[in-house]
Amino acid sequence: MSIILTNHGVNDTTTSNNFLASSSNLLDGSLGNSWNNPNPESNKTLAEKYLQSVEDLIAISNISNDSDQKNIHIDTCSGDECTNTVFNATVTVRSSGNGIVKTAGFKYLQDYLPNTTHTFNINSIVVSTTQRGKENLEITLKFPLLTPRPRHFELQCVSWNYNQSNWTDEGCVWGGASKPDECTCNHLTSFAILMSRYPIKIPYMTEITYAGLSASVVSLVISLLIELIVWSKVVKTNTLHLRHTAHVNISLCLLVADCCFLASSQPKSISEIWCRIAALLKHFCYLAMFFWMLSLSTMLLHQAVFLFHKVGKKTYLRFSLILGYVCPFLIVFITFLTNNGGAQDAYFSLETCWLVYSGLLKGTIYTFILPVGIIVFINLFAMIVVIMKLLDHRSREKSHEKEIQAAKTVLRSVILLTPIFGLPWIFGFATFSLDLTARAVTLAVNYAFVVLNAFQGLFILLTTCLGDRMTREALLNSFRKKAPPTISESSTNLETTTKKS
Repeated sequence: MSIILTNHGVNDTTTSNNFLASSSNLLDGSLGNSWNNPNPESNKTLAEKYLQSVEDLIAISNISNDSDQKNIHIDTCSGDECTNTVFNATVTVRSSGNGIVKTAGFKYLQDYLPNTTHTFNINSIVVSTTQRGKENLEITLKFPLLTPRPRHFELQCVSWNYNQSNWTDEGCVWGGASKPDECTCNHLTSFAILMSRYPIKIPYMTEITYAGLSASVVSLVISLLIELIVWSKVVKTNTLHLRHTAHVNISLCLLVADCCFLASSQPKSISEIWCRIAALLKHFCYLAMFFWMLSLSTMLLHQAVFLFHKVGKKTYLRFSLILGYVCPFLIVFITFLTNNGGAQDAYFSLETCWLVYSGLLKGTIYTFILPVGIIVFINLFAMIVVIMKLLDHRSREKSHEKEIQAAKTVLRSVILLTPIFGLPWIFGFATFSLDLTARAVTLAVNYAFVVLNAFQGLFILLTTCLGDRMTREALLNSFRKKAPPTISESSTNLETTTKKS
């Protein structure tokens, strides 16, 4: 066919239709192995020679819309803006000239053309578009994808370069995550869509995560030691007792969860049972941390709204223990049982040792995201109400001054704590809706989320311990008492003892 087209051409419709029918038959699946044989007459593959010959045939022949074959569909149109549809692939051509646009869709040809890239696979049928008399072209192509595009996988709009015998993205732009099946090009030839074999990686994300978690583990251990040292000196009121109890439990839950995260950072090097245990502990401990934060917010909200109504320490502790540990336990227990007893790929993923994400509102990950989202919203609401109420009570009598002062101390901590536990997860929720193919914006959101959450333990140390005046003073006093006396202090003490004698 190539020789006839080159030397003689095709002068009648019957001949062109016969050639077209034969070309369609060559694409049958039963002949798939034949395409692997090299073309003896040139260094081009049989599939490339086939595509070029059929493209030339369609360009010079009087092809009509009723020339469709089993494996080749053809559509034609004319005008300044016209649209052709072949095998559900749509090609819209806008131009400043008049002429006939011919579009052909080829079944299975994408499997026979050589894949000239190492990181992408062909993910659509091959569509060829030719024209006569058209100038200043703008082509919009919409392909049905052969495989649905997962999140964070990049697509590439390409055309076949006959001179270099490879796929090239020159002159074509992909529509992005919002239009994953759309391409815009400025020339006509044979087109296809390629899909990346691997998801987009965020540079240095792993290093930042491990560095942050390591710093958090050390900071949380220091925070717990500080709470142990200053507890008897700082915890003077019910408000402070409940606040520091919440801080200790938040730090303890986050410490265990971060240790499990680091222990399962290389899922391939641990067994399935340990991966399941790590996912289970992380699920429970991270949830428990947020529920204890909810307990702290609830306590502050109650004290701000009902300033003179006191709740017994034992009553609130029972409430906090139920909210902080029983609620997350029930969520984890029910999720574990309803997903085949914590089975792989149902409850947890062996690749990440974490919960499964199967799509929007699909997968066990949402038994974590939804409770956390509700808690973050309540925490932010509680902070706003507490601030408004405390500002309202500033002009009133200073009765219960001790409790009010304690509430203000807690408020200062919550203003620092609530962004730490709340706002970073707003970035986290955004990462589930944004696609990494959006590049700059999504990368910034992901970096913000990872940095703020990986260093969460360090922020707890800076705000609840070192940033709190009462805790800081109590800690300094403890070190002063334990420090050995200096020479001047010893001399002064000796003189005083001598005078008394």
